Amino acid sequence: MGSVDDDVARRRAERAEAATAHAEAQRRREEQESARAQEMIDRFLVRAAEQRLATEELTARPWTGRGRYRTGLVGWHLKRDRSVGVDTEGRFYVLVVAPERLGRWRTVSVPPSPPPLQVGKGARDGESFALDALLDLRLRRPAP
Repeated sequence: MGSVDDDVARRRAERAEAATAHAEAQRRREEQESARAQEMIDRFLVRAAEQRLATEELTARPWTGRGRYRTGLVGWHLKRDRSVGVDTEGRFYVLVVAPERLGRWRTVSVPPSPPPLQVGKGARDGESFALDALLDLRLRRPAP
C-alpha cells in the first residue's frame, strides 16, 4: 500500500513542479512583451514631443459606464473610448475602475499597468488593438 501512496505523492509533486515551471515561463514571456511595449511607448514619447502633441488630463470611467473620474494624471488617451492612456512619464494605464463613492468630485488613484503588446487582448471582436497601431493613430489624431 505504501508504494501506491508514494507513487501518488510523486505524481502530485511532478504536476506541481510542471505547473510552477509553466507559470514562471508565462511570467517571463509577459515581462519580455512588456519590455518591448515599453520601448514602443518610449518612442511615442519622443515623437509626441517632436510634434508638440497636446497633453490632457487622463480621466477614468467606472466599469458601470456612468461618468468620468479625474485622476490627476497628464498624458494622452490612446483609444477614442478613453479606456487606456499613457502619461508624460511613459507609464501605461487602464482607465476603467471600480465605481467609487464621490468619485466624480474627488481625484481617484489609478495605478500604472505593465504595457501589453496587444491592448484589449481577449476582448470582443474589434476591441483588441496592437499597441504600436494605437500609438501611431494617436500621433495622427487631432487633439480633442
